[in-house]
Amino acid sequence: MSVLFVEYPKCSTCQKAKKWLEGKGVAFTGRNIKEERPRREELEEWHKKSGLDLKRFFNTSGNLYKEMQLKDKLPQMTQEEKYELLATDGMLVKRPIVVAGDTVLVGFKEGEWEQGLLK
Repeated sequence: MSVLFVEYPKCSTCQKAKKWLEGKGVAFTGRNIKEERPRREELEEWHKKSGLDLKRFFNTSGNLYKEMQLKDKLPQMTQEEKYELLATDGMLVKRPIVVAGDTVLVGFKEGEWEQGLLK
């Protein structure tokens, strides 16, 4: 199974997640979210596979999210508008993201990753 690890290398959580993957012997392909942001189609596919609320895909602690005042704007936006917005800038997207077959994990929670990747 191929594993895609979408990260921002300067992010401490991404660094921790990468060390975890390496420590567990999980082979992966890394992708810098700032240099190669997720396409709208990818985001929609990942969202559907994840089973998560689309809001979980937003980097709510990021500067761009705050500058754009998305906390107030997101509730009025359609799902299509949210996908389009996420695809405009990788820094809006919560990271890291791991895509492994039908498993998509957003953010790093060791317990979730244990269950999702090492089952």
